[in-house]
Amino acid sequence: MVEKQHIVTAFDEDLAILNDMMAKMGALAETQLFASTEALITRNPSSLDDIIKRDKELDNLEAELNDKVIEIIALRAPLAEDLRRVIVALKVASTLERVGDLAKNIAKRNKVILSTSLKTQMLPSIKNMTSMVLKMLNKTLDAYVEVDAKTALEVMDSDIEVDKLNTVVFQSLIEEMSSEQEQLKIGPHLLFVAKNIERVGDHVTAIAEQIYFLYHGEMPDQDRPKADQSSSVTFS
Repeated sequence: MVEKQHIVTAFDEDLAILNDMMAKMGALAETQLFASTEALITRNPSSLDDIIKRDKELDNLEAELNDKVIEIIALRAPLAEDLRRVIVALKVASTLERVGDLAKNIAKRNKVILSTSLKTQMLPSIKNMTSMVLKMLNKTLDAYVEVDAKTALEVMDSDIEVDKLNTVVFQSLIEEMSSEQEQLKIGPHLLFVAKNIERVGDHVTAIAEQIYFLYHGEMPDQDRPKADQSSSVTFS
């Protein structure tokens, strides 16, 4: 009985370590995304190189978490719900690393945009998209720790608003480029910035689905809501 209690306690301690690692990854992913878009909004490129370099930190954190998961499986041989928790941690960490990659790509695009004097009317909408996605990410990270399936569903449902706004931004940027040829120098990069923000929303939704799975033992049976119509926008 004492030995069993020791094993349970040790596993709980391992989970706490995983949660701490995940919190660090989540906080850095949030910081990277905010900073990469804030540089565009404020037209201040000074932080962009640091954002690009810091992506390696997320890669390293993911590698450390992966090593910890392997250690837990080897030493604790978790089963059922415990194993599910460990495997989900792997998937969530991988997704957060992809969020970091998208933030890095946004920073690279913004370096090109800010090297010109050209501007767009879409900055408030891009800022709004970023705020929406960051709110989703923050709620999801909290839901992960608490294994809160209800909040996870709310996050999944909220992604549709990000999709809608991305469609509006896409259409407006196309119109800007159509009406003013000079905008072709930055328009394509802005399209990628907006799309990458929208993709972060998709990744956050994927994390929310894993939280739902963690709680229920099955993936949500409802289709993920999508409202991104940018692929059907026509060029005039």
